[in-house]
Amino acid sequence: MTLLLEEETKVPFSFDYAETAKAVIEEALRQEGFPYEVEVSLTLTGLDEIHEMNLDFRQIDRPTDVLSFPQIDYPAPGDFSELTDESDVFNPDSGECILGDIVLCIPKVIEQAKEYGHSNKREYAFLIAHSMLHLMGYDHMDDAERMDMEARQEKILHALHIDRDSKED
Repeated sequence: MTLLLEEETKVPFSFDYAETAKAVIEEALRQEGFPYEVEVSLTLTGLDEIHEMNLDFRQIDRPTDVLSFPQIDYPAPGDFSELTDESDVFNPDSGECILGDIVLCIPKVIEQAKEYGHSNKREYAFLIAHSMLHLMGYDHMDDAERMDMEARQEKILHALHIDRDSKED
């Protein structure tokens, strides 16, 4: 697995955020049974940058916590049956499947961790798990989809022992 990590803002976390991101990504892939090695881009950004992206890509004029940009259209969420080694979503140099891009707003991670009463690490890992599910075709447009995604997110975090009462920041 290749994680392309870009820091556009200062990241004030005391935990190893690169290793945490890798662990969450790998666990999400494992739980979903993704059949190939992957490349994922993760950009850590600030409020102004994500506000601009949210406006440009979603026509929503405010900052958000995370944006996901999947590179693959799946027949159904978590259905990887149409992916083959010949698909155009594979990096020709590494052979890895280019899953997509995650853009994460660090000030929103900190704000939401305080708001929800858990650690920065928990919120950071939660948002990456959430985005990874988007990169594998899941969405939350209705209550059933939302509940399914929430259960999958919690299962990923629980497997990594990153629970709501985790105190590591």
